[in-house]
This record gives sequence, structure tokens and C-alpha cells, in this order.
Amino acid sequence: MKKFLDLISEEMQNAFGAAGYDASLGKVTLSNRPDLCEYQCNGAMAGAKLYKKAPLMIARDVAEKCGGSQVFASVEAAAPGFLNIKLREAFVAGYLNHMGTSPKFGLEMPEKPMKIIVDYGGANVAKSLHVGHLRSAIIGESVKRIARYAGYEVIGDIHMGDWGLQIGLVITELQERDPSLPYFDESFQGEYPTKAPFTIAELGEIYPTASEKSKADEAYKERALEATTKLQKGVRGYRALWRHIMDVSVPDLKKNYHSLQVDFDLWKGESDVQELIPGMVEYMKKEGYAYYSDGALVVDVKEETDTKEIPPCMILKSDGASLYFTTDLATIVERMEDYHPDKIIYLTDKRQELYFEQMFRCARKTKLVVPETELLHIGFGTMNGKDGKPFKTRQGGVMSLSLLVKEINDEMYRKITENRQMEEQEASDIAKVVALSAIKYGDLSNQASKDYIFDIDKFTSFEGDTGPYILYTIVRIKSILSKIREQGGSLEGAAIREAGSLAEKGLMLELAGFNSMMESACQESAPHKVCAFIYSLANAFNRFYHETKIVSEEDAEKKSGWIALLILTRDILETCIDVLGFAAPERM
Repeated sequence: MKKFLDLISEEMQNAFGAAGYDASLGKVTLSNRPDLCEYQCNGAMAGAKLYKKAPLMIARDVAEKCGGSQVFASVEAAAPGFLNIKLREAFVAGYLNHMGTSPKFGLEMPEKPMKIIVDYGGANVAKSLHVGHLRSAIIGESVKRIARYAGYEVIGDIHMGDWGLQIGLVITELQERDPSLPYFDESFQGEYPTKAPFTIAELGEIYPTASEKSKADEAYKERALEATTKLQKGVRGYRALWRHIMDVSVPDLKKNYHSLQVDFDLWKGESDVQELIPGMVEYMKKEGYAYYSDGALVVDVKEETDTKEIPPCMILKSDGASLYFTTDLATIVERMEDYHPDKIIYLTDKRQELYFEQMFRCARKTKLVVPETELLHIGFGTMNGKDGKPFKTRQGGVMSLSLLVKEINDEMYRKITENRQMEEQEASDIAKVVALSAIKYGDLSNQASKDYIFDIDKFTSFEGDTGPYILYTIVRIKSILSKIREQGGSLEGAAIREAGSLAEKGLMLELAGFNSMMESACQESAPHKVCAFIYSLANAFNRFYHETKIVSEEDAEKKSGWIALLILTRDILETCIDVLGFAAPERM
């Protein structure tokens, strides 16, 4: 199904052609003066130079050819050469009815769907998730869902940090606390315990303690680095401890991500590609891509056109240890061999832009990817508190993700029960649903690359550009439809009719922009475009609602048309919040 704006542009292009001008001048855009018109075309001004003619004369010629159009209700030429357009109500209603009966509201599916891998978790095992993990999870999940909705095959991979220094730090601290554990006895030949010598709560305390010690004690840090090397070289006891860490950490990670409705298809980590590293390194050396510099193995990635210094990509340190570059490049090797993706998207803090520039260049230079494979880094800004600094607890520490979720759940529960009577369990369940919308919409409504202020009071408000406001609008529509059903009215077989008011037409025009918005959000990996669309749509619906008595309307045909309009609005809003990663309750 063609996009709404494309159909309008086609009609205008026909008018330009009929008037003797280049049809490509007939591109139509949304009006920047909605008080004057709904859409506009500025092609007459672009054609003035081409035809050596006053733009207003061209505009008048074109406007004359628009008479009798089944798309345009009116086209007026205005100085210095604008074409101000209003659409026929029948055309808009017909388009929406077509949307309502088409799969995915008529969104065109790609002829050759790409296979996309989205790398968007990046959580380190042995650590609790904190607010710093929030943006990657929320943005990545939405990017994945939007691309899937648009018809692409998408694989989400958490890509855990499970092989680096943090594991060495945990092992070192465990050894310091209890050196008698069999994992540290190199002569031990028996079976190691099946139960981990720590709980998830203890692990959550062990890592930060070890991390602080390593910053203050150089000898301690050296022991942690040595432990990391031993793990990577396959020392039996250290590998057994690593398995314990994984067995305790991964279920906790899954629980925390599940609370955010974030799901991964692959639970892979750096450890999964360790066996590929030796072969990749030998290949890079054999083909002349990698060379030794001060004992380290590096690949030059600078280009002649660079205006800033791009350092070499270090593949192995001087002691032979691997780095993030090593495991990330080996992960590309694995992904190309196992999945043959057309595109790989990485979600991380935007401060890692240089790292990904180096890594992508290295992957291309060493031919780890085919030329057609797109590598994309989406760098996101920082989530800050009201003070403009990275979000912290009241005590000044980094806030755990579970605590943040609890605080917002509690605030939503307070607001929901303040003026409403309902069972405690129902209120709690609704609060969780609405709180998730507050968290996700609050993040996703900002362009990913920008820092933003996480304001709990604002994000949990039922008014303004917030998740709860969007959900309240959906619940309002559900309530209206439920009342009509309770009164014996039918919700089946209704068709949208020509708009009878400006507010009704405004709502219809917002709905008509769905396909264009979704296509753009997918192409640009931009969830904030979905948020902007549903906020405008919710506002348009509420304007229509406040001036229209839908339930008590006695004209059956008019009421039937409104029912169809409400159903389409509800369905599109629910589709949009689904790709953003949250849902609406039945009541609030």
C-alpha cells in the first residue's frame, strides 16, 4: 500500500505535468502553517529559475489543473509561490479504511528482507545491572522490534562481558577470602563442587569490593590480571569458578531484563569466541594485515583522508592477552559464519565512537565481513539526574536497575491508588505496566544520541509527553468501546466515514501518517520518531474526544464511523507501544 504522502505527491505531480512543467516539482510536504492548509507544495518556486517565470504564475497554472481532483478539496496559489492544499474527506476516509483491512495497516514489506543482528546488551557477568545498562537495553529492544515489524529478520544478542578483568577480580577476591577452596589448589584432581561458593547477593558485593581494591593496590590489580590470564589459558580451577559465576549471574540477568520486557535471542558472550581467536590472529598475520609494535600485535586502520588521528587496532597485548577488539572481531567472524547478516547494529555509549570506528575499519580491512555487510554503531547519550549529572542514588552511588524500577513502580502505585478504588493486587499489576511505560517512553522519546534528564515526577505524570499519558489515551478508547458494547452496540463491520469536524479530520490525517513514520523509524533506527508520532496521535484523539459525544450519538451511521475510527486509533497506538517495548492495561 502506497504511503499517504506519496499518493498526494503523485496527484500534485500530475497537475504539474498537465500544466506543462516538470512533474518532479510536485513534491508535497506537511504544512508548516496548519492554520492555512493541511499540506503544501513549494515546487513552483523551485521551477521559477528553470522556466524563467514568476513562481506565483506557475503556482496558479498548477492550481488550475487541480480542479476536479478526487484527492484535493482545494489547492490555492499564495505569494510568493506556495500551493496550499486541503484534502477531500472521502479520499482520507477511503485511505484509512484500506489501512484498517490491510496487514500491518498497509506497511509495504521489503522484497528482499535483510538479516540484521542487534548487539544491545553488553552486560558484564558478576555485576548487577545498574542504570547505566538501561539505555542500551531499552533502545536496542525497540530498534529490534521496529525492524521486525518492518519485515526484516532480526536477531538480538546480549553479547555479555564474561571473559575479562572483572572475572579475574572476582577470582582474586574469592582467593583472598578463602584460599582453601579447591579451585586454587593446582594439584587438585577431583571433581569440583557443583554448587557455587557464593550467592548472587554475595557476588554483587564481591565484585565492587575487588574493583575498589584494584584501584588502590597495584599488587592486587596485578594478581587480578594474572588470574584473568590463567582463566583465558584454561587453568582448570579458574574455569570451574567461571562456570559458577555464569550459573549464578545469567539467571539474575535474565530476571532483570525480563522485568523490562527485554528479550534476547542469543545469550552469547566473549567466551563463546575464544576458540576462534588463534585462527583469526594467524590469518591476520599471514595475510600481512597485522604486525608487532612494541610487542603488541596491531592492525593499522588510518586512512589518507583522515583529518584526525585514528590509532591502530590492537589485537593482542605484548603478553599475548586478548582485548575487547580481539573478542569483538572474533564475534564478527562467528556471526558471519553462522548467520551471514546483512547488517550488524551495536548499541553503546556514544563515548565509544572512536572504538567502533577502529573496529569497523579493521573488520573491513582484514575482510572479516563482505563489502555489502553494513556495520552500524548507535551511540547513545547519558541518562542524567535533575542536577544534570549521571543518575545516582540519594546517597550518591550508582543506582541498581532493580531499585530504579522499584522506585517508579512505587510512585505509579501511589498515583493510581490516590484517587481510585481498586483491589491491591490489581493496582499493583497496573502500576507495573504503567511504570514500564514511564521508564521506556521517558528514554525513547529522546533522540538516542542526546543526553537527557531522568525526571521521575515528569515521566510518571498522566499529562504531557509521557508514557502514562499515552496509556491513558489507549485505556480511554477501550473504555468508550466497552461502553458501546455494554449498550448492545456492535463493533464489527464499521467503516470510517467522511470527517464531520476539523478535530475528526485532524485525527484521521494523523493516522494516515503511520506507514511513512514506521518506515522512517526503521530506516533510521529511530524509536523517538514512534514516540513523537503517538504523542501527536494521542493529542489529536483527545481533541476529537472532548468535542464529540460518541457514546450518546443517536445517528447510527455517524456513530458507526466513529467506532471504526476509534478501533483504528486504538490498534495503531497499541502497535506503536508494542514496538517501543511496553503494553497498555485494560483500565487505569
